[in-house]
Formats: sequence, structure tokens, C-alpha cells
Amino acid sequence: MNTGNVSRRSALGIVAAALIAPAVSEAAQSTIRVYKDPSCGCCSGWVRHLEAAGFGVEVQEEKNLQGIRKRLGVPTDLAACHTAEAGGYVIEGHVPAPAILRLLKERPVATGVAVPGMPVGSPGMEGGTPERYAVVLFGADGQRAYMQFEGVRPVG
Repeated sequence: MNTGNVSRRSALGIVAAALIAPAVSEAAQSTIRVYKDPSCGCCSGWVRHLEAAGFGVEVQEEKNLQGIRKRLGVPTDLAACHTAEAGGYVIEGHVPAPAILRLLKERPVATGVAVPGMPVGSPGMEGGTPERYAVVLFGADGQRAYMQFEGVRPVG
């Protein structure tokens, strides 16, 4: 047996794992606590989107989402149909997994990210012609576009 080949193969395996592991690892290490109305179907669709992306998800059924949004500092103009917390950030609405992964990787100084309203084609709102929409970063310094999506696909 040639141990030089085994070492090279092992090294290549380590390099390959290192290239793909960060995004998967970030999601796997992040648990998202979702506050949602018990009867909301689109919220359940968003939870399935997060799980498919590798996030651990804890769902807390709530009737008073306004109280939770107020406690977490979500501006009223960014309110959507569900609210979540992950890695010290607030996630409001149908935010796609790639935006959450970027948020948790970059760790900007912010309260969180939001997709106001319920854009057609966003995670949990599939069906119809996907709309283009912005994921908004918000915090003490105000609001700004963080990422653009069309449906669940990042654009621009």
C-alpha cells in the first residue's frame, strides 16, 4: 500500500470538506426560533424552507405577534406575518435562507433583517409569478437594502 496516495486522498477530502462545510455548518449550528400564528400556512411553508436549508427550527405558536415584534424592536413598517430569532438577530417575514446565512456569517451591527409584506414567490409564498423584493437590514442606524431576490433566487 502506498501511504503517499492515502495522504493525498485524505488531504483532498479535507480541502473539499472545508470548501463546502461553512454554509452547511452555519445553518446546522443555528437554531431559528419562529413565532407564528397557529393557523398560518405560509409561515409553515417558510419553516419548511429553513429546515430544507439545514437550519434547526423551533416553532412557538403565538396569537400576539405584535407584542413580540415590539419586544424585539421590529419597526412597524417592516412587519410581516411571522417573526423569528437566530444568532442574536431578528428575522421578520419571508426572509430566504441565503440572506439569513449571510447575516449570521457577516454579523453586521443591526437588529435584524426583514421582508415586509408577503411577496409572491418568497419562501412560503410560492405560486404565481415570483416578485422581485428586498431583504431589509434594520437597526439603530436605520434601514437599508441588504439583498435582492426574485422568488427564492438572489439577484443583483
